[in-house]
Amino acid sequence: QVQLQESGPGLVKPSQTLSLTCTVSGGSITTNYYYWSWIRQPPGKGLEWMGAIRFSGSTYYSPSLKSRGSISRDTSKNQFTLQLNSVTPEDTAIYYCAREYGYSWSPWGQGTQVTVSS
Repeated sequence: QVQLQESGPGLVKPSQTLSLTCTVSGGSITTNYYYWSWIRQPPGKGLEWMGAIRFSGSTYYSPSLKSRGSISRDTSKNQFTLQLNSVTPEDTAIYYCAREYGYSWSPWGQGTQVTVSS
């Protein structure tokens, strides 16, 4: 059974870089044909897909992430990482990692709260 777990700082100052890691267990992030996604939910708002890294290592980003961040992976640790630069309070959200297949996301990590505040 595949499980995902997010980790990272809960509090980040404005203009700093946010780095979150998703550790995957029970399956490999290089397994055909899965995508590994980052999704966030700001307070009082809906889910926002940010981007994904494919089993092959290629990446796909939403326009907002493409301008300010990236997704990478460490296959030796079976982890993938979200980096978001120059954060603002508008980046405050619960951040989730999830496995994607055929425009369906499952399973999800439990989510991690990130607050951007000075």
